[in-house]
Amino acid sequence: MQPLASMPDPTRRAIRGVLTDIDETLSTHGRLTAEAYAAMQRLRNAGKLVIPITGRPAGWCDHIARMWPVDAVVGENGAFYMRYDANAHKLVRRFVDDEPTRRRHRERLTAIADRIVASVPGSALASDQRYREADVAIDFCEDVPPLDRAAIDRIVAMMEAEGMTAKVSSIHVNGWFGTYSKLTMTKRLLSEVFAIDADPDRDTFVFAGDSPNDAPMFAYFPNAVGVANVRRFADRIATLPAYVTQAESGAGFAELASFLLA
Repeated sequence: MQPLASMPDPTRRAIRGVLTDIDETLSTHGRLTAEAYAAMQRLRNAGKLVIPITGRPAGWCDHIARMWPVDAVVGENGAFYMRYDANAHKLVRRFVDDEPTRRRHRERLTAIADRIVASVPGSALASDQRYREADVAIDFCEDVPPLDRAAIDRIVAMMEAEGMTAKVSSIHVNGWFGTYSKLTMTKRLLSEVFAIDADPDRDTFVFAGDSPNDAPMFAYFPNAVGVANVRRFADRIATLPAYVTQAESGAGFAELASFLLA
């Protein structure tokens, strides 16, 4: 990873949009700071697309799409995107799976989550689980004392043994049925809503993140940026971002915004 300041000026000037993880990328110790929120607004005021790409639930994303200075949001690690159509005064929701499929999956996910929590001491169902449509989130450090890596790996293994896709964020292990990801839904969103073919235009976007579930985005976007705390997971991320900020979490995101708008 190279310092953010080493990004060439022509590359910096060509960036048309910022895609960003939320937990410990926009947020800091679980809180969205005024500095990070203002950085999103500054980017959008400058004509950049601003799109959070998160593992957080549908209930949160409904609020984010309506209330935050963003153009859209991808949630539950790629299960859907949402955007607020200001002209129609309507929230637009696009899911990978239809409602009957999501309902069937939720029944199975509930049973699997119960077994995991019973089998991995100290783990818990994430507090935002009731707002989820398509996945299950097992908390390993948000509202519980931090678990060690062996416990986190056991959660992942139990999910994968059930045929689930499992991804580790900075706070949860998320699991779901299907092969979609943050990247697949991001590409669909860019195509369907903004008429952008991501493959030839990927170098005009920055993705900002900090944890293992961001690895596909780091690998796909050549100008991906890690906030400084990405170093904590460096040995667990298959492809690291090209650049890294000096500051951690929300301050790192604000640093990125200032750099792009300089």
